[in-house]
Amino acid sequence: MAPIRPILREANVTEQQWRVLRVLAETDTLDARGIATAALLHAPSVTRILKELEDRGLIKRSIDPKDSRRSLIAISAAGRRLMRITARYTMRVLADYTDAFGSDRLAALQSELVDFTKTIGQFMPVE
Repeated sequence: MAPIRPILREANVTEQQWRVLRVLAETDTLDARGIATAALLHAPSVTRILKELEDRGLIKRSIDPKDSRRSLIAISAAGRRLMRITARYTMRVLADYTDAFGSDRLAALQSELVDFTKTIGQFMPVE
């Protein structure tokens, strides 16, 4: 993350906020629990992050038509714009990492990390 931090500071977002925005940029809508799981963040942290992002107009909430007690969260146009701006830089950094490490090795590492995350997920307390 070290090479990416300056662009996040310039965009005025924390690493955790950026992780939430990345998850939302890759999906249609999610609830807070789904965001927490996908971003590998604790649910109480996600609640706070969502409030901050909503206050800045980077996300939008809607009521789940199937369960009115549940909110669905989506990235807003302003959030997508911020992600496009930061992606210009982060994609170059990730490409450099891929070139240096090798695309096959990186794909294998990512696969192993997904499996590892699933494995350790069974030890996480249920909220």
